[in-house]
Amino acid sequence: MTDAPEPALEPAVDALRLAAGVVQAGVGTLAQGDLDDAQVLAYDVAHAAAAVRTADAVLDYGGRGEEEGRIACAFVADALAELAGRVAGRETTWGVSADWPAPAADFLSTWRAPETLAAMAGREGPRHLDPDFELVRETFHRFADEQLRPRAEHIHRANADIPEEVITGLAEMGALGLSIPEEYGGFATGGESDYLGMVVATEELSWGSLGAGGSLITRPEILSRAVVAGGTEEQKRRWLPALASGEIMNAVAVTEPDFGSDVANIVTAATPCAGGWLVNGVKTWCTFAARADVLMLLARTDPDRTKAHRGLTLFVVEKPRAEGTGFVLTQDPAGEGRSDPPGRMEGRPIDTLGYRGMHSYEIAFENWFVPEANVVGGPEGLGRGFYSQMAGFENGRLQTAARALGVMQAAYEAARDYAGERVVFGKPIAEYQLTRAKLTRMAVLIQATRQFSYQVARLMAKGEGTLEASMLKAYVCRAAEWVTREAMQIHGGMGYAEEYAVSRYFVDARVLSIFEGADETLALKVVARRLVEQSKG
Repeated sequence: MTDAPEPALEPAVDALRLAAGVVQAGVGTLAQGDLDDAQVLAYDVAHAAAAVRTADAVLDYGGRGEEEGRIACAFVADALAELAGRVAGRETTWGVSADWPAPAADFLSTWRAPETLAAMAGREGPRHLDPDFELVRETFHRFADEQLRPRAEHIHRANADIPEEVITGLAEMGALGLSIPEEYGGFATGGESDYLGMVVATEELSWGSLGAGGSLITRPEILSRAVVAGGTEEQKRRWLPALASGEIMNAVAVTEPDFGSDVANIVTAATPCAGGWLVNGVKTWCTFAARADVLMLLARTDPDRTKAHRGLTLFVVEKPRAEGTGFVLTQDPAGEGRSDPPGRMEGRPIDTLGYRGMHSYEIAFENWFVPEANVVGGPEGLGRGFYSQMAGFENGRLQTAARALGVMQAAYEAARDYAGERVVFGKPIAEYQLTRAKLTRMAVLIQATRQFSYQVARLMAKGEGTLEASMLKAYVCRAAEWVTREAMQIHGGMGYAEEYAVSRYFVDARVLSIFEGADETLALKVVARRLVEQSKG
């Protein structure tokens, strides 16, 4: 086995500069016309820009040691090769010459060489977390190992509910209050540690189980941020301590059957009545809705549809807990001294390939009463719901990236361990060049996107990084699909057997490019559009 070459960061920087120039040329082409008329280019430019930004982050990491430097070089080479594949045959569309990669030929031939990748197998690179965050990582990793992993397969195979002891355990660790200010019973201090701590904790919990761990803590994260941003002081003191302690759990009811990312056009309506509002309409993909005690509901309170997002209001909708197999709940207004029609809420479960444990639902509301006190922001909150829910989802893309990291890390470790044990044609498959190259590329992808996620967390703590969070989410979720697929492939036939967890990682990873902004919508409507806007000054 040959040794891996010494890091070559200067050529890596030059190669990245080439890639950035190609992206800039593509953005320039997009700026000359209508994005909707050039969706293929816009999509490719968005993903290429995300890869360049990830490479920029990993080059910073590469300066911290030889192993880090090799990881940085390997990632930059892969990113450049991926970009070359996107551009090939479309050079005129991008506005570049066919020989644009030529100056990086030597760099590419070194860092994409099979011998180089094989020699780097097993080198995963240190995370370089500060001691406090390393303690956070170890604490949540231990919980994931002891409490989530032993239950994860049963939850997935049986499509079972998350055990209450998991919820209680996470609450006791403070995982449900990571974004809730200390004054309201949470652990947020308003600094960098809030964002970075959430990334670290989410990755470890997702390593244990995406559905039962990493995604469970997303629900209170979203509602808490919405209430902090738009709620009254009374509402903050009512809801935030209960969310932080796990006394109440919530679900999110924003998406509708005909309106996914197009939130501004939702039609579920809330009409005023004595003492509150009556909700009518249908929401879909309401994860954890049965077990939840409250729903974060976005509804139209102004019937003038031309007002779009300005006619939306956010509500905290109380409900009884229900089972994970579907539910029908009713309200008796007469028994509560009201004269409005009887209320009904029906939750129809949506069976999914993976991402199980919390269950997703389509929920139909019929005259469901919500008291006036549950309008987020009070009277001033009417028509402000879109902005409060956006604040709730502010951190969603960064957190989804952290979930992807956890799933990738779990899949990589499973593939690495299996490759060391599985003997084919007289020796472990971990000794074959192809397997070693695959394992290296997995480890490089994981570490590069992890380091970018740390950078984005620090940016968001300063009130920046919105575009970078979208880039990160787009890139890392696609990476998770590849890593889990290759991990499954390394297992061979056993990767297709449900008795091995790697098959769960594969189906879990598939959802990541869909929620928190579908990949295409994120690339076209957020990343590409913002890049064009920036190019125009």
